[in-house]
Amino acid sequence: MFQAYVRDGVTCVEMTVPEMGKVFAFLVDGMLVDTGPQRYESDLVSFYGSVSFDLVALTHSHEDHSGTAPWIQDNLDVPIYVHPKGIDVCAQAVPYPKYRQDTWGLRKEFKVLPMKDTITSRNKEWNVIYTPGHANDHNCLFNDETGTMFSGDLFVSPKTKVIMRNESIPERLDSLRSLLTYDFGSMFCCHAGYIEDGKVAIGRKLEYLENLYGEVKNLHEEGLGIEEIDEKLFRKKYPITFVSEGEWDSVHIVSSIISDLK
Repeated sequence: MFQAYVRDGVTCVEMTVPEMGKVFAFLVDGMLVDTGPQRYESDLVSFYGSVSFDLVALTHSHEDHSGTAPWIQDNLDVPIYVHPKGIDVCAQAVPYPKYRQDTWGLRKEFKVLPMKDTITSRNKEWNVIYTPGHANDHNCLFNDETGTMFSGDLFVSPKTKVIMRNESIPERLDSLRSLLTYDFGSMFCCHAGYIEDGKVAIGRKLEYLENLYGEVKNLHEEGLGIEEIDEKLFRKKYPITFVSEGEWDSVHIVSSIISDLK
C-alpha cells in the first residue's frame, strides 16, 4: 500500500511492506526526509513528479530510507545529505543481506554530501542531532520554531523487543536522553509515522529501556548468562529472527547491555 497525506504541515508518504510493516518518507518546506525503499520506486517517482523539493536529508543510510536516492541523483538536480559516517555505505551497491534485498529492493550506489550541525530548507533551519544506537550514522532533525522533530528510527515502537546485531541499547539510551533536551511536539517517525506528542512518546521509550537495562544488569549480577537472561526476559521469538538468520534478535539487546557493564 502507498499513500500520501498531510499531518501538521508535513506530507507523510506511507508505504507498507508485508514482511516488515510500514516505512515513511516525509516532505516539509522543500526538504525530503528519507526516500523510502527501492521496492516502491515506481510509486515514489510518481510522487516526486507531483511535488517540489530542493534537497534530501537522510536520517541514516539504511536501504529502507535511502532506496530511491540513486534515482533522485540520476534524475533530479538536488543535493542529498547524510551523516559523514554514512557516506561510504551510500557509495556501495546493495551493502546488506539477501533477506533485506528481498524485502526492500536493490539500492544502487549514490553520492552524498556530509550533513553538518544544521540544515536549511526553503524557510526553516533544522538542528541536526546525532543519535546513534540503531545506526552509527543516525541523525534526527529538529526545528525550534515549529517544534517539529524527525526521529528517523530512534523511536519506532514504545517497547523494543528485537534489535539488529550491530545496534546498541546503551547508545540508544544516550540518544533518547539527548532528544529530550529539545522542546518538541509533533514527531515524525520513519516507521510509526506521525506522533502528536512526540516528547511524551520518547520519554516513555526511555523509561522502558532504562527499566530493561536495570533488569538485565540485575540478572547478570546474579550470575545468569546472556542466553539465560534472554530466555527469561523475552519468552517470545519473532519471525524476523528466523527470516534474518539471527541478524534481528532479542539476544542482541541483552548482549549490548552486558557489554556496557564490563
